[in-house]
Amino acid sequence: MSKLEVRILDSLADVSSEQWDQLAGADPFLQHGFLHGLEATNCLTPQGWYPQHLAVFDEDKLCGAMPLYVRDNSYGEFVFDWSWADAFQRAGGNYYPKLVTAVPFSPVAGRRLLVDPRSPTADATAAAMVAAGVKACADNKLSSWHCLFPHPDELQHFESAGLHARLGCQYQWFNDDFQDFDDFLQRLTSKKRKQIKRERRRVVEQDIAIETCVGDAISAEQWSIFHRFYCSTFHRKWGEPRLTEEFFQTLNERLPGAPVLILARAEGEYVAGAFALQGGDTLYGRHWGCSGRHDNLHFELCYYQTIDFCIKRGLKRLDAGAQGEHKLARGFVPVKTWSMHWIEDDGFRRAVNDFLAQERTALDQYIDSLGGHVAFRQPDL
Repeated sequence: MSKLEVRILDSLADVSSEQWDQLAGADPFLQHGFLHGLEATNCLTPQGWYPQHLAVFDEDKLCGAMPLYVRDNSYGEFVFDWSWADAFQRAGGNYYPKLVTAVPFSPVAGRRLLVDPRSPTADATAAAMVAAGVKACADNKLSSWHCLFPHPDELQHFESAGLHARLGCQYQWFNDDFQDFDDFLQRLTSKKRKQIKRERRRVVEQDIAIETCVGDAISAEQWSIFHRFYCSTFHRKWGEPRLTEEFFQTLNERLPGAPVLILARAEGEYVAGAFALQGGDTLYGRHWGCSGRHDNLHFELCYYQTIDFCIKRGLKRLDAGAQGEHKLARGFVPVKTWSMHWIEDDGFRRAVNDFLAQERTALDQYIDSLGGHVAFRQPDL
């Protein structure tokens, strides 16, 4: 039997894109082109993401991989631990640097332990990567390791190594074999259906034209315009933009056919845009920006146009990002998400675990309560 070798990569340039993508599958956020693209276009280091990816080799063959970063802050993670950092540092500890397994700037659930499930060494490879993550924290005296938005099937691997689960909630849309957008509307309650029609009609009344471009149909000028919208939104709400224009301009070269750009024109000028990625059976809505206020245009570009895109393309799911109870009124439903956490300090670990237990009880109750607020008509009993 061959011996598995775990290596640490400070750049995905050090591993074959073909071998990495064989493990990553159809998820565009896990593919080499996306993750290495963040490195190559200067998106990571300025925001405090330092790659230390784990790669497991069986001789020269890559048989396992896990995205891994050293972090000196918690921006761009979408699983909020700022209060943990504050409490630990007030008690005299150093919360940063820490380790994070995630897709930077992307609250997208998916596999984090990239293995070939058909391989006889799949479980051993996954266990080796989790053990390596814990060991990296201990060896480097790091406060913690956080795996964000893993697939539910992976939780057992992390729990076996002493990581603890944190429950979260997002809102996603699912395609119930809708024939068209009107068919989708007919499945909603009368109140929600009228609300959506009213919001869409208001966009038409403002003489706004919508265009959807995919892959290499997106021009360099359109990417440049969208990046300006994206930056202006970040400057207004969050501060420094995360993604560079070069990242967008080169995205289709690295992920052919995956980028989707939905743009709005008013009086012949672009006024807003929404960016998404398609992969497998899912459309992932990611970023939005605009140059001025137009009623309901955010809903139109980020929700209604993307829902329509999914129906026309036969995609099964729309993942429109984190948070947003307002999505319930527009045909989205609550979905549980998870994160896994390893804390080095015994006392701090107990405090965090107590918090997670209380938080999970409250979130379970909250998610159950959301069932009465979805937009779909309930079947007659």
